[in-house]
Amino acid sequence: MSLLAVERIKLFSVRSTWWCMLLAIALPVGLSALVATNADRVDVSSTQAGYQFGLMVMLVLAALSITTEYRFSTIRATFLAVPNRVVALAAKTALVAGLGFLLGEVVAFGSWAVAKVLRPEVALALDDSESVRLVAGVGAVFAISAVLAVAVGALVRQTAGAVALLLVWSLLVEQLVLLIPNIGTDINNWMPFVAADQFLRGGGPMPTDLPYGPWGGLAYFAAITLGVWLVAALVVRNRDA
Repeated sequence: MSLLAVERIKLFSVRSTWWCMLLAIALPVGLSALVATNADRVDVSSTQAGYQFGLMVMLVLAALSITTEYRFSTIRATFLAVPNRVVALAAKTALVAGLGFLLGEVVAFGSWAVAKVLRPEVALALDDSESVRLVAGVGAVFAISAVLAVAVGALVRQTAGAVALLLVWSLLVEQLVLLIPNIGTDINNWMPFVAADQFLRGGGPMPTDLPYGPWGGLAYFAAITLGVWLVAALVVRNRDA
């Protein structure tokens, strides 16, 4: 617990964490308000239309949590205090993942609540398992994404490189593979963030033809993330700080 407390102090002692948290909440909630105000048709799924904006900010926050330690060499003090580097990395990952889950839930229920207030005449009750998954599931996606970002940050070490890799991959690369002749769609179906989006959107009003269901998408995304994190843990354990 003391290691988690130390990581919490390090994480929340920098202003970038607070700014990222503010943006991660404000952007999707604000977009939800715009959608609720201007859209002709509003449902539970549409209240979460802006979750990806918050997710991108969460990726940046999680990557910064470890790359800034390498930038300012504070990671060396951490590894001196905790010789087991994997344990130190796991503590940081657990803390950031927990923060990601909380942020995701605030984003999701905040977006839903804003839409419900602005459009009281629309039925937005969370009265079935699908609608609950569409909203409450955002926290799980944020948490897993945070783990992935910490792992990428540990591998790359540099803030610019880690952030660029995460954002370019999630926003651009996964869509560009669709341009590959014949097999582009099949490859895109197995992209990690596509799988995460399937968990939050699959089975809704616009179902996709992916080879797995919503929960299968979450499991696949988690498996990919775990694999990347294990590689990062191995590299951190064996590479000089």
